[in-house]
Amino acid sequence: MAYRKLGRLSHQRKAMLRDLSTDLIINERIVTTEARAKELRSVVEKLITLGKRGDLHARRQAAAYVRAEVANDETGATAVQKLFSDIAPRYAERNGGYTRILKVGPRRGDAADMVVIELV
Repeated sequence: MAYRKLGRLSHQRKAMLRDLSTDLIINERIVTTEARAKELRSVVEKLITLGKRGDLHARRQAAAYVRAEVANDETGATAVQKLFSDIAPRYAERNGGYTRILKVGPRRGDAADMVVIELV
């Protein structure tokens, strides 16, 4: 199998990954389950690679994926603006490996393995 189903239908899974990737771009660090983080890693790394390309087509592809209505409270910049202006230039010399997953222990309610996924 090429991907984790995460106990959801395909449209629900895609929506969840869109939300998580938007949150990770804006906040640069989120706490989630290990399975979600491992799936999210591939999505976010592809988005950052689009940001490194920096042309109009890449910007439109990224804008079609991340949530446009979510904005950073401090600057007012949307996720796409932050991706292309702040995050992508930071990784200009790096070839992949833009995220880091750190284990934080089990969740209290159901003992699911929780992790912190952050941008390096």
